[in-house]
Amino acid sequence: MPKETLFFGADHGGVILKDRLVAWVKAQHPSLPVTDLGTHGPDSVDYPDIALNLAMRVVAENACGVLVCGTGNGMAMTANKVAGIRAALAYNRFTGEMAKAHNHANVLCMGGRTTAYEDAVAALQAWLETKAEGGRHNRRVAKILELDRKPL
Repeated sequence: MPKETLFFGADHGGVILKDRLVAWVKAQHPSLPVTDLGTHGPDSVDYPDIALNLAMRVVAENACGVLVCGTGNGMAMTANKVAGIRAALAYNRFTGEMAKAHNHANVLCMGGRTTAYEDAVAALQAWLETKAEGGRHNRRVAKILELDRKPL
């Protein structure tokens, strides 16, 4: 379980699921600091703006984050442009667990229009409770991080 702030962000396609996940975390993990970076309503917003803001905060504060858009794909693509971010798309318990265990994901992305609430909670819970595995996974994650340091 992270001890640092858990940031949440969503666009209009993910705001309902994001709000429900924020409420779930606050109820189930009351000692975990949560910061909701929006959006807070159904009005159309650009997901890259939300994802970039959250990703920058995650890196600056050595924190973790959850992003929700219609499918989760746009958020993941955008967040992964920020050096130090390992954003993973999750849609059930197994994908949430593996995102942390094998990929050391510091941002979890989900689809508000594609993921049922129960599956999103299961993914988030697994991601929060799973520890990053070492060994061969450290080597692989190091290769990902190296890509942040050199132009291709």
